[in-house]
Amino acid sequence: MPAVRPAAVAGSFYPGEPAALAAEVAAHLAAAAPDAGERAPKAIIAPHAGYIYSGPIAASAYARLAPLAGRVRRVVLAGPAHRVYVRGAAVPSAAAFASPLGAVALDVEAIESIRRFACVEVSDRAHALEHSLEVHLPFLQAVLGAFRLVPIVVGDASPDEMAALLEALWGGEETLVVVSSDLSHYLPYEAARRRDGGTARSILGLEPGLEPEDACGAAPINGLLEVARRRGLEARLVDLRNSGDTAGDRDRVVGYGAFAFHEASRG
Repeated sequence: MPAVRPAAVAGSFYPGEPAALAAEVAAHLAAAAPDAGERAPKAIIAPHAGYIYSGPIAASAYARLAPLAGRVRRVVLAGPAHRVYVRGAAVPSAAAFASPLGAVALDVEAIESIRRFACVEVSDRAHALEHSLEVHLPFLQAVLGAFRLVPIVVGDASPDEMAALLEALWGGEETLVVVSSDLSHYLPYEAARRRDGGTARSILGLEPGLEPEDACGAAPINGLLEVARRRGLEARLVDLRNSGDTAGDRDRVVGYGAFAFHEASRG
């Protein structure tokens, strides 16, 4: 892979022209503004489809990160492998990821630190055409400004393997964890609503037993849920819809959920 990984789905999953992309992201974020005084999360789950389908749902999670601008210096972004088989988890050799809104530097030291795990491989092929991470970058750039990225494409990693990786990168308030996942795929509208409702209940209950049929990002979600359970985080449902609610017909839909994870309130 070159020093900068090129944007692979700019112009298809989201606008490739910078002004148009910035305007679309800003509009989604403005429509999803949270209540005043709401705490910013430590971690989020957000979908990764084309913006016409999942942009409003992703924005509902990202709008809650605005208070973290200037505070978060590292984003750990984990999403499922769609194009290349990955046994555990894959990191790239690049030093930056391109975006129409400007290149995002990678946290090379953090990436190097997790290469000690047996489940981690360096695979530029896994990253080259993968959209599950790339589509999040414009939202992250819009709400956080400058940050360094730790991109992880996840394959068949177990909950314990993913939990160990996330624990190693967890850090403090300087680190945000983002898990990229859609929910059910190609069910009729009402069946998808039922399936996704059950998945949402599992996530809110911090139950790390999801299968790929529940969420394509089940592996990184399960790892996050295991860490959240150990650390006493609270999960909140921010948005739960599907492509039948945003664009497209209702015969075969894809589910989208946005979730925020906070440290438990101290009262």
